[in-house]
Amino acid sequence: MVTQVDVVVVGGGVMGSAAARAVAQSGKSVALLEQFAAGHQLGASHGTTRNFNTAYREPEYLALVTEARALWDGLSHETGTQLLDLVGLVNHGNVEPLLGIKQSHESLGIDSEFLSAEQASERWAGMTFRSDVLFVPESGRVRAAEALAALRTSAETGGAQFHYESPVRDIIVHGDHSVRVITDTTEFLAERVIVTAGAWTHKVLSQLMELPPLVVTQEQPAHFQPLDASVDWPSFNHSPDPRSTADDYWYSPTYGMFTPGEGVKIGWHGVGPVVDPDSRDFLPEAVQLAALQRYANEWFPGLDATACEPISCTYTSTESENFILDRFGPVVVGAGFSGHGYKFAPAIGRVLADLADGKPAPALFRA
Repeated sequence: MVTQVDVVVVGGGVMGSAAARAVAQSGKSVALLEQFAAGHQLGASHGTTRNFNTAYREPEYLALVTEARALWDGLSHETGTQLLDLVGLVNHGNVEPLLGIKQSHESLGIDSEFLSAEQASERWAGMTFRSDVLFVPESGRVRAAEALAALRTSAETGGAQFHYESPVRDIIVHGDHSVRVITDTTEFLAERVIVTAGAWTHKVLSQLMELPPLVVTQEQPAHFQPLDASVDWPSFNHSPDPRSTADDYWYSPTYGMFTPGEGVKIGWHGVGPVVDPDSRDFLPEAVQLAALQRYANEWFPGLDATACEPISCTYTSTESENFILDRFGPVVVGAGFSGHGYKFAPAIGRVLADLADGKPAPALFRA
């Protein structure tokens, strides 16, 4: 069976779903192929919440997240689903890089302010602060599960076809405007293929091109239970203070957010064990988990550090943690989202659709 479409998307996580939506909105026919069932928990797009964080210094990221905010709002209106909870986000720890972020915010008219540790501690009693805090009020969290479903709904309303449990067995390039994508039951002929395969990117593309190194890690954040249900929780990013030896046990900066019904999610960033995505054990690394509980005990007086529920997900990271958004002949690649891509998803979908249409991505994101 041969099916002809304008664009095939390989990978049905948040980035592939956003790309399929953007392609469909451009008026082109698009088929999305996902190797697992809808709603699976084997990659990086499952779960209830993600940070929506505008605390970036680079203009490319700030432009992308500003666009993403408008697109999330539009998708929310279109589907009648609340997708963002703008509870604010606090950034603290190492103050020096926050000064540059604040300058970038001022130059672009993004609202943010510095609070003293005392002011922040008074406002968010469940957390401990020991340095100035950069607070970004128009940040917070993405309702990740609802967002993934809303992207699919919007894409299918626009004519996109989603095919789950349809692993891609081969991609054959016939020229700059012709590519064949083969599954167990169907061959798709298209002008473009957009590959958003996450941890499986190298497995899908290794015979077609050489990409920058992508490291797949099994990350293990955890949900911690609040001691007082009335306490307010902002989302947060926290980096170790280079002037203090008290943070020497940290594995990395931390991030997190309140997840209604599950607790406060806290995680180290991008330091889990390197894995093959097809042979993960989904088990927390005990030493890292113990360090995360120590961190929660020291910095979150409003949480029970002993009552935590580990989560398992994957990061697919580039060395720089910058995304890869590029085109190679008829093959468009979206990869290397390095644990901070979810918030950008609808804007990344637009970039990938533009790449499929022959337009370039910002230079920062080219392979």
